[in-house]
Amino acid sequence: MANDLSALDAMFWQSPDVVRLGIGENLYGIDAIAAFRAARTGGSPPRKVIRTTITSFGHEMGVINVEFKRTGTAAVGRQTQSWVRFEEGWRIVSAHVSLISATS
Repeated sequence: MANDLSALDAMFWQSPDVVRLGIGENLYGIDAIAAFRAARTGGSPPRKVIRTTITSFGHEMGVINVEFKRTGTAAVGRQTQSWVRFEEGWRIVSAHVSLISATS
């Protein structure tokens, strides 16, 4: 939540094939993801994590799901990240962030 752009960008697979689907954006490729983060003032809004699940598939792939509540809103958010272990370490290869209304 510190909006450390270098650290955030380093978590993603440095590839044109990495994908991040956000609340208001569909980003394909590391260049689009990095540009989105650089242009977003202040980073992600503050939130409280409600639930986290981590599922691994062998020693090379895992999926993380997080349910969260944004500070100051009733909306609940969901975030999914698929991670793969490469020679250089673990990287996100696909990510999705979405919000649902409190009445859903």
